[in-house]
Order: sequence, then C-alpha cells, then structure tokens
Amino acid sequence: MEQTKTIVRVNNVDIIATSDEQQLVPIRPICEALGIDYSRQLKKIKDDPDLGSVVGFKPTTGADGKTYEMCCLPLEYIFGWLFTISPSNVHEDAQEIVRKYRMECYHALFQHFTARARFVEEKQKEIDRQLTVVDEAKENFRNAKNVLSDAEAKFKKLRSLTMDDYDMERRQLKFNF
Repeated sequence: MEQTKTIVRVNNVDIIATSDEQQLVPIRPICEALGIDYSRQLKKIKDDPDLGSVVGFKPTTGADGKTYEMCCLPLEYIFGWLFTISPSNVHEDAQEIVRKYRMECYHALFQHFTARARFVEEKQKEIDRQLTVVDEAKENFRNAKNVLSDAEAKFKKLRSLTMDDYDMERRQLKFNF
C-alpha cells in the first residue's frame, strides 16, 4: 500500500502527498477542501502546457483509507497551480485562506526575483563605504609615518646633542624681526 503524509490542512481536510521520491499530491481533496469544481480544475491542469506535462494518475490512499486512482501533480507544481486559483472561485469559507496564500506567493516571487539585485546593490554600498574607510586609514597611516619620521629625527638629534652644541646654541645672538 502506498504511504502518504499530510503536507497541509485546508478547511479541516488533510492534503496528502505520496511519500515516494517524487511526492505526488492528489488534486481532488484540495478541490473539495476549497469548494471548487474538480472537473474544471482537471481540465485546466491538462490544458496547461506545463502542468499538463507532469499530471498523472496514481493509486493513492484516500481520506477514507481506501485506495483510488487519483489525478496527481508533483509536489513542486502544487504551489504554482494553487496560485492560479482565484479566491472568488472558491467556497466562501476558503476565500480568505486562498487570498492569504496568493499574497504569500506574490511576496515569495518578489523576494526570489529581486533578492540578487538587492544583494548586489547592498554589497556595492558596503564596498563603497569600506573603500572610504580604507582610504582614510591609508591617509592616517601616511600622516602617522610622517609624524613618526619627524619625531625620530628630532629624537636622534636630541640624543646626539652634546654640551658643546648646547653652549654654542645659547651663545648665538638671535634677533626676532
């Protein structure tokens, strides 16, 4: 018997997927949970060039524990198919859930398609900021090297100063004009 696992609960209905490698999801329980016409959705899926190429029938255990030949989509396609369902076409109890789901999809698509551009933009801003820090550090380092060089020269001059130098310096007549 085919093993299944619940992937989500909609309007108190467990939506299941097969536990095999491809994870197929029967669409009828989803249609029933949303209060939409299964036959219409099946036709829409079969007519869709992408969904139609992956839809198939598979013996699957239903909610009643019996095995049925069910129309299934691979799990990775379920979310896109659900996105095509208009909230106005579902049972009134499920409209808000479908609306929220679609809003999450819009957000996820936006994140997916803008994340790289946002990353590149933020990375460039940080590179520019860090380049300014590096340039300032280099300038500070050059200035520090000059100050150090001057200080070392004065230090060396002071260390080599003799009493004779000191006396000679004091005897020189200095005029400040």
